[in-house]
Amino acid sequence: MNPLPILITLLVTAISLFIISKLPIGVEIDTIGKTVIAAVVFGILNALLGPILHFLGAPLEFLTLGLFALIINAFIFGLSAWLVSGFRLKWGIWSALLGSFALSVINSIIHNLIPISTVG
Repeated sequence: MNPLPILITLLVTAISLFIISKLPIGVEIDTIGKTVIAAVVFGILNALLGPILHFLGAPLEFLTLGLFALIINAFIFGLSAWLVSGFRLKWGIWSALLGSFALSVINSIIHNLIPISTVG
């Protein structure tokens, strides 16, 4: 198993979270170290809970044309903030929704800029 894709994804998520913490959307992270910890926690929760929640929420995702996936991602984002001290959501669920949406967008942009393939 090649650990490089996992490390690149972790680094991209940490950079994205750092950028998000500088935007005026109510996501606050105290230090760079807390940003890396938050990226690790978010990655673990997303890997463990993401598939289960998306499977259970599949009917709602179908009915809402995929918009329910934003709620699932916001839940995982909020759970990460709850678990990591120094990672706060100033406006609660609204910050979680904005933060998870921004994380998706920024992660996509950064992954597209990286010349190294992060797949397999």
